[in-house]
Amino acid sequence: MLCLGIESSCDETALALVEDGRLLDAVLASQADVHALFGGVVPELASREHCRYMGPLLDVLLRRSGRRAAELDLVAAARGPGLLGSLLVGVAFAKGLALGLGTRFLGVNHLHAHLLAAGLEETLPFPALGLLVSGGHTHLYRMEAPWKLIPLGRTLDDAAGEAFDKVGKILGLAYPGGRLLDALAQEGRADPRLFPRPYLDNDNLDFSFSGLKTAVATYAATRLNDLTWPRPLVCTADAPQALKDCCASFNLAVVETLCAKAERALDRHPDLHALVLAGGVAANSLLRERVRDLMRRRGGAALAPGPGLCTDNAAMIAYAGWLLGREGFCHDLRMEAIPRGKALPADMLRAARAGGAWQGDRAGTIPEPNTPK
Repeated sequence: MLCLGIESSCDETALALVEDGRLLDAVLASQADVHALFGGVVPELASREHCRYMGPLLDVLLRRSGRRAAELDLVAAARGPGLLGSLLVGVAFAKGLALGLGTRFLGVNHLHAHLLAAGLEETLPFPALGLLVSGGHTHLYRMEAPWKLIPLGRTLDDAAGEAFDKVGKILGLAYPGGRLLDALAQEGRADPRLFPRPYLDNDNLDFSFSGLKTAVATYAATRLNDLTWPRPLVCTADAPQALKDCCASFNLAVVETLCAKAERALDRHPDLHALVLAGGVAANSLLRERVRDLMRRRGGAALAPGPGLCTDNAAMIAYAGWLLGREGFCHDLRMEAIPRGKALPADMLRAARAGGAWQGDRAGTIPEPNTPK
């Protein structure tokens, strides 16, 4: 089965082809330079750029892979969560393509696709604990099957990736700040007592990083105020050691918090012997190291996709679409895009088995979490 995946949930326009579980090719147009001028993603600009790139990227993908659009068995698109305007561009393009080709269409949960991406490189073990750490979400899942991901914990305010980017902005780092902050942290000396491990003094599996972000802002205003460095900072060589130490301490606080909650989830689900790390922050070097150490200590396995599959990409959408499509899941063209901040009840994804009628009940449903407002 040949599946086309379309990713347009934020500021990356991406398309990929997956056939029988194998990635054939992928193309991507980044908007980072456009949004860097504003220090963050501008939704209207993102939507316009998606419109500009979508068609040409499909032409490039088909030409490079040597495939024809008529060969597609399934067209999958990220249906949310994300920026509404950006999602609508990708979903509308996918629906039009599926309608014109007379093939199946499927809307993919962007968060679930992140967690399934590791399957492109190694076999996914089920059941497993999924730790999704991205710019907009920090969630824990019990992964029982590609179509059955049960939320255990979620972001209450700032996600870990959002905290990285906001702290990067506070410290004057070039946008997006997360990657550079990680590089600075590797050259710094972490003080484990400098910043708190947020929202651990409880018995739940939820996350909150807004207080940690405030702690860094306060520290920077009082302890780094007399230091100077180029703003925006683009090179670690131009950073004073005190800034590197601050980044290392912040990075350690985030990673230890994530690992503490993950271990708490593993303790409560003793049948889970594997942890799947996913999302943009999964590329963080310290987080990958600590997660591997955690699972090694517990006698389990840790899986994380390569850095190229951690950020938003179409390969994960195509692969998730292929996994669900081979089980017979598809969507009616009345499916709606779901933006970030809009709750997703479990029956919102009314996926019908291929060849069947549109199902208004829970038959064939792919569970989705409630996205926090």
